[in-house]
This record gives sequence, structure tokens and C-alpha cells, in this order.
Amino acid sequence: MFDYVIVGAGFAGSVLAERLASQSNKKILLIDKRNHIGGNAYDFYNQDGILIHKYGPHIFHTNSEDIFNYLSKFTKWRHYEHKVLASVENQLLPIPINLDTVNRLYGHNFTSEELAAYFEKVGEKIETIRTSEDVVVSQIGRDLYEKFFKGYTLKQWGCDPSQLDKMVTSRIPTRTNQDDRYFTDKFQYMPLQGYTRMFENMLDHPNIYIMLNTDFAEVKDYFDYRKIIYTGPVDEYFDYCYGKLPYRSLRFEHSTVDTPTFQKVAVVNYPVTEKFTRITEYKHLTGQEHSKTSITHEYPCWDGDPYYPVPKPENALLYQQYKELAELLPNVHFVGRLGTYRYYNMDQVVGQALTLYKKLSGEENLLSEESISNHKKIHLNGFALPKTDGVVQVQ
Repeated sequence: MFDYVIVGAGFAGSVLAERLASQSNKKILLIDKRNHIGGNAYDFYNQDGILIHKYGPHIFHTNSEDIFNYLSKFTKWRHYEHKVLASVENQLLPIPINLDTVNRLYGHNFTSEELAAYFEKVGEKIETIRTSEDVVVSQIGRDLYEKFFKGYTLKQWGCDPSQLDKMVTSRIPTRTNQDDRYFTDKFQYMPLQGYTRMFENMLDHPNIYIMLNTDFAEVKDYFDYRKIIYTGPVDEYFDYCYGKLPYRSLRFEHSTVDTPTFQKVAVVNYPVTEKFTRITEYKHLTGQEHSKTSITHEYPCWDGDPYYPVPKPENALLYQQYKELAELLPNVHFVGRLGTYRYYNMDQVVGQALTLYKKLSGEENLLSEESISNHKKIHLNGFALPKTDGVVQVQ
């Protein structure tokens, strides 16, 4: 008997598995469809021996000391401040837009005060900010919006920024100084030995059993459990009874280049030209020294794994229907980006999981623990797994 079945071995599922196992002595079965732990943050050494992120760049940043301290239990860190350039009019310019971006693009010599006045002049007056387009054109005007945001957003989301909720572009600041960091959070680090090693340390507990290459819907009747924590798509859990929630997906083209470096920074955006949105070079993130370098071209698409909930009003209404169904299930908890149909940064997912753990650990009348008996342990990717009657473990 498992106390919890947790579906999804990304940040949300792994944090909850670790907390429930180590702090509440619960027996956990952690299931994932993929052949690895770590969710979209999974990294690995490719055939050239270069550490890359399989699902595109993941940069950890947070202002929460509690979240940083929690993850520090499982990894040492490499200090890293993320910087991004955008390819616009044959120049590589800092993004988020700052003083240097504008001066180099237009050949100006603005001071910070003069740039603020310029933004005030070119910004369009919009009474009520509703869309992603509204956010940008009201702050920096139509020309910068067209050059840096419109094309990138069209590629990224498959629709015009005027159709998307304001939260998409409001996440990206505009600066009047020369700060070229993408994030300004207090804690900006990369796991020293990679995300996968951090997840391995997090899940290294005798109460945690892991099944990979496993679809929960296909095996849920083969073992006994008391509660479910579900981090997969909420519409999938309910068999799409109200219809599918739209998600934007990504296609990655990984390659290795026979040169020590490929570009000046980890990520270069292509908001106007090219079919891909950005190129990532991982050695900037990891600090790895190697005679070659690995890069990834990123192509947004509709087919493939769900990555980004599409922030449109009609999608929010559809999710609300699923949310109401979820609230009727006291022993099933939905968490994470897919489980709650919201775009979260990694630290936000960790925070959400820690909050749910506090709620679960504080509930009254918790069922008493039962030991798991009559199981034979096998190993998959270095983890001890139970071989349950009727369930085939596939590697």
C-alpha cells in the first residue's frame, strides 16, 4: 500500500515526493511517462561529452531564500547571471530592452533620464491594458514592439500578441539603465553538477519508489494507494471530457559545433528572421570546458509534449471547468504548470509544491502508514523500484 502515488517526476512531483518521504515517513510511488526523472529540467551528457538541457535552457533564479535553501540540500551551485541578445537589423542587442539597446539600435546617445522621456513620448496611451500587445506598445511604443516582440510572440505562441493575455509580455521588463541581466532576482545560480544530479539526490530515499516509461492511466489499477498527486495535464486526467486545453509545444534541434564557443551569450533570440525563436549554447550556463560546444535551435509548434498553457480568456474558462471537477476529488491534488494550467517559473513550482506539502502534513486524521510488503526491488537508472504483480517495468 502506497500513501501517495505522484504522477510526474519534475519539480512539483519530486519536491513533494522528497518532503512526504523524508519528513512525513510516507511511502511514495513516483511515476513518469518519460524514461528519466527531472521533467523538462532534465540534462545529460551528449555523445560528445557536453552537458546539455534536453528540453531547452533552464536557468534557476528566485528571490525566495526558503526555496533556494531547500534546493541547496541537494546541490551545490554555480553562480550564473543570464544574459540574452536579440538579432535585430543585423545587430545583436540586449534583451530585455535597456539603454544600450535603444542607443545602439537608433544611433542615439540617450542618458537614462532621456530614455525615460523617450519612452513616455513614444508609448501609446491605452486606457485599459488587456493584451500582450497593449503592455509593450504602452511602455515603449510601436516600433520597438514590432522589432523585438511581435514576431517572436507570433512564433512562440502561434497567434498575434493582441490575442494573448497581458501576462505573456508583462513578465519581460524594460530598463532605462545599462543592466543587461535577463533576471534581477537575489539568487541566480545553476546546479553545479546539473539538474539531473540534483533530482537524483532529492529522490534518493528508501520510501520513494520510481516507475519510468509508465503511463499512470494504464497501471493505476495494479496497486493500492491512498492519495494521488497529479502534475500532468489536468484535462488528460479527466479524459478530456470538456475538450482539450491548448498547449504550445517545442521542437529542439541539438547539434555540436567543432569550435570552443558559438555565440557571445547563452541565448540569442531571433524575433524577426528565421523560423526558430532562439539558439542556446549550454557551456555558458554550465561553465564546462570543452574543445567543442553544443547548441540547440528551438522551434515552437502545436504537436508534441505540452509546455506552455496558452493564455487566452476562452482557455481560462475551459480550465475553470476542469478546476471545478478537480475540487470534487479530496484525495487527488493537482499541482504544477500542467496540473493547474498556469505558466510558472521553476522556483514558483517548487514554492507551490512546498506549500501543498505544508497543507498535506497539517491535515487532521492522516491515515496511518503501512509498510509495503511482498515486493521485489529492481533497479532502473540507479533507483530502487518495486516490481508489482501485474505491472511490467520497461526500461
